[in-house]
Amino acid sequence: MNLSQHNQFSSKASQLLSWGHWFTFANIGLVLLISLSYLFADSPPTSFMGILYMLVTWLSHTSFITFIAFVLTVFPLSLIFPYPRHIRGMAAILATCGASLLTLDAYVYFNLGYHLSSSALPEIISLLWHRLTSSPALTTLLAGGIVMLIFAFQLLASNYTWHHLARLKQYKFARYVSSFLLVCFALSHSIHIWADANLKFDITKQDNVLPLSYPTTAKSLLAKNDLLDIESYKQAHNVKLNTQNMNYLAPAPLARCDNFSAATIDILVFNTDEALTSFAEQHTNLHKTERFLQPSAHQDALFSLIYGLPAYYKPALMTEQTLPVWQSNRRSMSINGFADYDYINNDTANNAAIRIIEADENTTLRADVTQVFAFSLASTEQGIVSASSLYSTDKKVTRIEGLIQPSDLIATSVGQYLGCKTIAQQTMLGVNLYGKKDDMGVNYSQGVFIAYKKDRITLIDSDGNYKNISAAQGFSIEQGLDIPFLVQSIKKLKTFTQ
Repeated sequence: MNLSQHNQFSSKASQLLSWGHWFTFANIGLVLLISLSYLFADSPPTSFMGILYMLVTWLSHTSFITFIAFVLTVFPLSLIFPYPRHIRGMAAILATCGASLLTLDAYVYFNLGYHLSSSALPEIISLLWHRLTSSPALTTLLAGGIVMLIFAFQLLASNYTWHHLARLKQYKFARYVSSFLLVCFALSHSIHIWADANLKFDITKQDNVLPLSYPTTAKSLLAKNDLLDIESYKQAHNVKLNTQNMNYLAPAPLARCDNFSAATIDILVFNTDEALTSFAEQHTNLHKTERFLQPSAHQDALFSLIYGLPAYYKPALMTEQTLPVWQSNRRSMSINGFADYDYINNDTANNAAIRIIEADENTTLRADVTQVFAFSLASTEQGIVSASSLYSTDKKVTRIEGLIQPSDLIATSVGQYLGCKTIAQQTMLGVNLYGKKDDMGVNYSQGVFIAYKKDRITLIDSDGNYKNISAAQGFSIEQGLDIPFLVQSIKKLKTFTQ
């Protein structure tokens, strides 16, 4: 009797394992269909090898993770608890959960550019909450409908494969498909090894497209977002953030400024800390903060201050001597002491609402000045960026939590003091400090992509290498890439590209 029971147990387990393979085969087809959305989320590869790699990786990787999910869930359950009806029901529920999670991940990746992760939880919750609150009935109906549709597919696949198991075992095409997927798996990894060794960014930029795939590197992240000058790298092994062929796309139509308020703002730029300190001692109404983050390259800092944009846009705007989009007769600006920007001055320069001047300790403020900002240019020996002192007559600005950039000064001047918040938000990447909601920002200088989050600054240099440093102290921080944050920052940097 014991032997008979043992044989019956083995027979059921064997039958369930055979069923499980066909059930997994059906789910591979479903997962391939869902994962198609990943391929359309980013710009497609341009080379033949890039397209081939995309296809074989899509086929093999999605099949592999589906099979692994079966091995880790249904397979051990079939051995421990070989009761067909219960196993098939549990398998359908588990597969529904897995496919639904993959669908959610695909939706997040399509909208945000990164996969589900704990570090990206605030952004993911914000995305889902916005979708739910904007159309609650439709969102609930779609989400519930997708889950129910997946569950119906799982029940259908589970029952069909069980009741037609004998016929399915006679089919030979499954062997050929399995062999084909194994070839694709081996081919995808071989192509990736070759591409990584030969700097084929059209392939390696796909590293993090599919879930649970290769971890994204700084180079592949920049290449994926078209920020690498790949041709220059091939010729000189000198990867640079690509600004040469970048076109600035001005926002249009420009919003109206219905709440305009007359104000005069003086922004004083000193060459030395000593001159700045001497000037501040003479004007007791100036308040100080040490959280002013600026590029050490003076021209990059000045461009950011004048345009409210990172120097990523400097070649496109300064070559054509394009005036700041936000500038108008009422929002006029004058530049004194910086000859490269003389083209911005017009007939109203003497009575400009915003005056940016090269200052020293003897500089005189305008009699009717409303607000004053004062800072000194950073030393060129302090690396790419450095935190320094900022003085302002606006006490609220100097008490802002987090870092302040030069672009924030002009954004606050236009958005808050002149009352044109919508225009400042529409035309600049600088933040109106009165509306600052988070301690994050993006910049660019000397071919280096810069992103900060609280005290941590991430620098990705011209070779695609990266490092994290402390904003307050400048020391290196041993920490990996925060991919969701960097993807978000790169997208922000490229807001005005075309």
